[in-house]
Amino acid sequence: MSAKTVLISGASVAGPALAYWLDRYGFQVTVVERAATLRPGGQAIDFKGRTQLTVLERMGVREEIFARQTGRADLQFLDPSGRQLAVLTGVFLGGEVEILRGDLSAVFYERAAGRCEYLFGDSITALTETADGVYVEFEHAPARTFDLVVGCDGVHSAVRRLAFGPERDYVRHLGYYYAVAGAPAWGMQADRPQRSVAHGYSAPGRLAVKGGSKASHLYIFAAPQLDYDRRDVAAQRRHVTEQFAAVGGEVPGMLAELPGLDDFYLDSMSQVRMKGQYTAGRIALVGDSAYGNTLGGVGTGLAVVGAYVLAGELAVAGGDHTVAHARYNEIMRRYAKIAGQSNAGRFLAPRTALGIRGRNWFLGSRAFGLMMKYTDNASNDIELRDYPRLVGAA
Repeated sequence: MSAKTVLISGASVAGPALAYWLDRYGFQVTVVERAATLRPGGQAIDFKGRTQLTVLERMGVREEIFARQTGRADLQFLDPSGRQLAVLTGVFLGGEVEILRGDLSAVFYERAAGRCEYLFGDSITALTETADGVYVEFEHAPARTFDLVVGCDGVHSAVRRLAFGPERDYVRHLGYYYAVAGAPAWGMQADRPQRSVAHGYSAPGRLAVKGGSKASHLYIFAAPQLDYDRRDVAAQRRHVTEQFAAVGGEVPGMLAELPGLDDFYLDSMSQVRMKGQYTAGRIALVGDSAYGNTLGGVGTGLAVVGAYVLAGELAVAGGDHTVAHARYNEIMRRYAKIAGQSNAGRFLAPRTALGIRGRNWFLGSRAFGLMMKYTDNASNDIELRDYPRLVGAA
């Protein structure tokens, strides 16, 4: 095997999934994660289509994920008096199965944590590729050399910045921001509801969602790129409050609750554009760092399929990254098209009153049903090789 040691940056979804497969194929895996521990809670994420469910089946985690699933809530769009205007179904929002991000991370992590090295509370600060590997410098740990490095570190990937270039060259701001606060009330409880309803209140360029399976609160608002301190969460909460101060319905009560909710996160809605080239030498990108599209509904499935394909191609190629990376690019270039050019912010929070009425009409039309069917077909548009069988993994 040409490559034996692999460093993965990121321990959310793609990172632990990739660590599982690489460990299974005999690679020595190290995962570095900025957070001090696995992050619990987080918003609900989902899987769509037989391709993604097949990967979960081959990992041996499908049953556990279904056992931990949320209730897949319908989103009711209401006027300030509480009258229903439109519904976005939980089947569309939650796919075949929906699970809290923290729960999914834990499921993947537990499969190989005892055999992989995890460096929590640390991050990569420099990458230097040589003829024999990649020399990696860390914020805290001593520098080391690895055969390969993989960035599974999200839209704002440090690995992509260090290996490919500045974020502005690869990440396009879609004109919206989103914030989530508080996990669904039932979390991992055994008695969580199998069906629930979220309430959405709209104003031009604004959508506030209360309850449901994604998070306790979800806010989406139109805005140019903001210059804000990512560490100043109190200031971010105040900004969300200012953005939604004039929205009616349950929103004033939501804003009163906001300071006391944990798991708050604010970020831009952005699209990653790598033009189908997710590798550079010994360095590769998987998940949102390579093909992210915020709230596009396909990011988790793309990440898990991407991890499966990259690890499988490395195993089949005997660790020859030049062969494996070329195949990975070829396969994922096509499949990543399901992320598309869509802008969830523009769809969910139109900038005009006329746009809001158009959204409400579309959700009840035949055209929306056709869009759901297209999405289902696109999520299966890949020839999924049975890598475990090809390489004789146990």
